[in-house]
Amino acid sequence: MIRWIRQQLGFDPPHQSDTRTVYIANKFPQHGHYIPQRFADNRIISSKYTIWNFIPKNLFEQFRRIANFYFLIIFLVQVSPDTPTSPITSGLPLFFVITVTAIKQGYEDWLRHKADNEVNGAPVFVVRSGSLVQTRSKNIRVGDIVRVAKDETFPADLVLLSSDRAEGTCHITTASLDGETNLKTHYAVPETAVSQSVSRLESLQAVVECQQPEADLYRYHSQSDHRNPPHTVSLMLFSLYHAGVAVYTGMESKMALNYKCKSQKRSAVEKSMNTFLIIYLGILLFEAILSTILKYAWQAENKWDEPFYNQKTDQERNSSQILKFISDFLAFLVLYNFIIPISLYVTVELQKFLGSFFIGWDLDLYHEESDQKAQVNTSDLNEELGQVEYVFTDKTGTLTENEMQFRECSINGIKYQEINGKLVPEGMTEDSPDGSEELFLKAVSLCHTVQISYDQTDGPGDPFSHANGFSPQMEYYASSPDEKALVEATKRSPQALRERYLMTFCLSLGEKVLFTKGAESAVLPYTTSGEIDKTRVHVDEFALKGLRTLVVACRHFSADEYQEVDRRLHEARTALQQREERLVEVFNFIEKDLELLGATGVEDKLQDKVQETIESLRLAGIKVWVLTGDKHETAVSVSLSCGHFHRTMNILELVQQKSDRECAEQLRRLARRYNTLLVQGPPVQRVVTRWSSHSEHGLVVDGASLSLALREHEKLFMEVCKNCSAVLCCRMAPLQKAKVVRLLKTSPEKPITLAIGDGANDVSMIQEAHVGIGIMGKEGRQAVRNSDYAIARFKFLAKLLLVHGHFYYIRIATLVQYFFYKNVCFITPQFLYQFFCLFSQQTLYDSVYLTLYNICFTSLPILVYSLFEQLVHPHVLQSKPALYRDISKNSLLSFKTFLYWTFLGFCHAFVFFFGSYILMGEDTTLMGNGQVSVSPASLPSSLLFSYSRSCVSVAGLLLC
Repeated sequence: MIRWIRQQLGFDPPHQSDTRTVYIANKFPQHGHYIPQRFADNRIISSKYTIWNFIPKNLFEQFRRIANFYFLIIFLVQVSPDTPTSPITSGLPLFFVITVTAIKQGYEDWLRHKADNEVNGAPVFVVRSGSLVQTRSKNIRVGDIVRVAKDETFPADLVLLSSDRAEGTCHITTASLDGETNLKTHYAVPETAVSQSVSRLESLQAVVECQQPEADLYRYHSQSDHRNPPHTVSLMLFSLYHAGVAVYTGMESKMALNYKCKSQKRSAVEKSMNTFLIIYLGILLFEAILSTILKYAWQAENKWDEPFYNQKTDQERNSSQILKFISDFLAFLVLYNFIIPISLYVTVELQKFLGSFFIGWDLDLYHEESDQKAQVNTSDLNEELGQVEYVFTDKTGTLTENEMQFRECSINGIKYQEINGKLVPEGMTEDSPDGSEELFLKAVSLCHTVQISYDQTDGPGDPFSHANGFSPQMEYYASSPDEKALVEATKRSPQALRERYLMTFCLSLGEKVLFTKGAESAVLPYTTSGEIDKTRVHVDEFALKGLRTLVVACRHFSADEYQEVDRRLHEARTALQQREERLVEVFNFIEKDLELLGATGVEDKLQDKVQETIESLRLAGIKVWVLTGDKHETAVSVSLSCGHFHRTMNILELVQQKSDRECAEQLRRLARRYNTLLVQGPPVQRVVTRWSSHSEHGLVVDGASLSLALREHEKLFMEVCKNCSAVLCCRMAPLQKAKVVRLLKTSPEKPITLAIGDGANDVSMIQEAHVGIGIMGKEGRQAVRNSDYAIARFKFLAKLLLVHGHFYYIRIATLVQYFFYKNVCFITPQFLYQFFCLFSQQTLYDSVYLTLYNICFTSLPILVYSLFEQLVHPHVLQSKPALYRDISKNSLLSFKTFLYWTFLGFCHAFVFFFGSYILMGEDTTLMGNGQVSVSPASLPSSLLFSYSRSCVSVAGLLLC
């Protein structure tokens, strides 16, 4: 806390330079001028409050609400003498509202603290004092050597030092960082790779000079005595263990820096409530000023200024008229202040809190396979689920299971399908292999980065000593799920897999053969032989089926050609200047004149009912944007297969833009590509872009082009996007996702946005959107912990919005309108009564009624209604998504609807007041204590209890 205060005051800046020096194992120099650097601890914080700031911070947030602040002022006014009502009438409800709200928000934040403690208290092993000791994750310091075992999460950003493998390799996935569950291989430098024991790690004398923390997941630069490559990772799958030095910890880690600063989200309903409160505050001020003016106008006559029953004292006669006017104005303000419904907020809070349990109890949102039910982290946004206009969704792990299955392939112009584990030519039922398949299968078997893991329970030995090269304990790990699926499909050739570990080029008939595979756009332009046209047709057919496609090709080298290639590669790799450019030049020389072998079609398994869910959202008037870090071809393929893009949709592309000028020109082309209307007008033609209503458009944009588009052409980019039915953004960094969400939600239309994802790379957009939803998937719990709601599968989003969102919005909208209505009914008779008591500030109601009317008498019935009312059956809402549009744009809390409820309240108030007045007439009645009550008209300066009770009874009966 002291350090934080010093940093805020500028006395202790967190970073003194652009770089940081990390001493491995915290072995600081013993001699010389050394100034220790201060780094953040390794605690992850997603909560809003602490035990020290909860009360002041929560009170500050609560009194930002207009009604709470207003009643605080009224309470302070009532504390002063000569007010018509007791301070209890405002103070008690205000205290009740503040307390209930604080308890609710404190409970929700306690759940966040509990989730943080699970992460911060996770056991980890670090090397300290010459031994491997167990500690908690939060105790890791920058410079500590951390040991991470198989299937464990990385507790901080680490630089790889060594692993259990002799070559110092480590195979990891970065699922919780960037959503990629693919296996990635990293290498330790030779100088540290040999340090595989605790003693050797402890004896390391090395310094890492690296940049200060930044949010870019793909950027890291460091210098050291030994060249340490960057490896910011999150989950290791393959090696048994590895050791790394912590360089960024806690809130300075890559993952934490990609979290958007957590702020209080406020729903559109709450914003409408604040607007209505301001209007009612204006009505209150008008009534108080009018009553004060009429009082002095009425008292202009001496008989009313000082009647016989209310003689003034000398002090009152000599007091300042201005002070008297202000005092009378404040008295009327206190008298009418209950037109502002103080219990509105607490009733809304209770309705949201209690109503949120229905989401967790809904069995339709329960996922039996994983035993996970829907979870509500923030109940303040329940009604916002019924107002969503844009859904931003991640792809990997959200729309898909990220599990690939080989389905079809094209070999030498012949299309094959996998049937019962065999390749069968199209139209045939039996396996009919021929020589044309051999080279294709070799290419698929060899050209990959798949690694194999064996459960070596029988002791060390050649892993291929297992029968047929495979065993039940064998596992595949690949840098691409496509490669894993292809290798599994060709696993009947163990010899080919064994050769993968030996060489990149396969010896065949005395020649060297280069195998290559990739997207058709990257490979086909360099092919000169083979069934190119037929394969291209097959690739298009695979894509139409939603399959992920790869084209396979090869090139044969003679001995002399191979020697030339080897020489040029060696020269390029050892070049001291322009190494990258020279390597690209050599690769272009090698990868040409290719022979096309065929193509593969792999299915990325979608989650259940993804296509139906997206279609339901579209029918409900919700636009779906897919934001993914995957490459262009993969993202488009999945968008087609899940129904995000239709087969008949015009696909626009904004990809691979290199400059602002090129990007702007492409945007203009997209804007006028379809349905451009040329309007003739002197002296030149004027182009007006008009999008037709009968054709749909889809837009594909990559991260680099998006950065250019948002730099200077944001308006043009938004024009193109808003006229597209579906948008796909690929190669997106986490903060880019948040920027896109912010771009939409701050546009002039101010649409309600929802973001859904399952990885830490989705946290920033989840926090940026009006509503954030985390998927309980395979990529950690960061998205779930930082979301407003959590569900197990994407398909549950349909019911969450179309049913729960619909109900919550209608219920809360009715509750809010009713509260303003009933308070108008309640306090307007008080205003009308002043005309009958010479504006003497007599109260119409007893203090008990004033205190309990809002808290109990009228709040409980509407609370029950707002919890259980269902105007339409849930099955109807799901089967007819178009009903969602009926409540869009905050229609039930529009200004027109608000005026209707207010007008209705004034009309009923007049009925209550004058109806009771007429019913009583000039008659007298005997009260319970034996006294005779007189009609109000016969004694304007008094208020009879029987009359006030009749007014309240009639009003309460009609309202309830």
